[in-house]
Amino acid sequence: MDCIHLTGIRGYGYTGYLPEEQVLGQWFEVDLTLWLDLAPAGQSDEITDTLDYREAIEIVKQLITTSKFALVEKLASAIANAILKLDRVEQVQVRLSKPAAPIPDFGGKITIDITRTLETI
Repeated sequence: MDCIHLTGIRGYGYTGYLPEEQVLGQWFEVDLTLWLDLAPAGQSDEITDTLDYREAIEIVKQLITTSKFALVEKLASAIANAILKLDRVEQVQVRLSKPAAPIPDFGGKITIDITRTLETI
C-alpha cells in the first residue's frame, strides 16, 4: 500500500492531565502516515485522484487547538478517527509528541504512536 507522510504539524493546545496544562496550554507536534492507493493519481496527475493533504493538516491543527482532553492518548485517537473519515484513507499512523512535558528534571519529549484502520473505528 502507498503512503503519504506529513511531519512536523505543530499546534498550541490544552490537552493534559495536570490542571495547568488545560489552562496554560503547551505545544504539540504531530507526524502522520496515511495509507491510500496513489496509483490513480500517478496515472492521472489530478488532485481528485488522491488526498489533498492540506485538509489532513487542518484537521490536526484544529483538533490540537480546540480539544481539552486529559490524556494525549485521547487526542491521538481523535486525530486518527478524524483522518480516517477522509476519502481514500485506509489506515493512519499518528505520532503525537509533547516536546516540553511538565515533568521535573526531564528534558525529553513524550510521544504517543498509534495506528488505526477503517475497521478499528
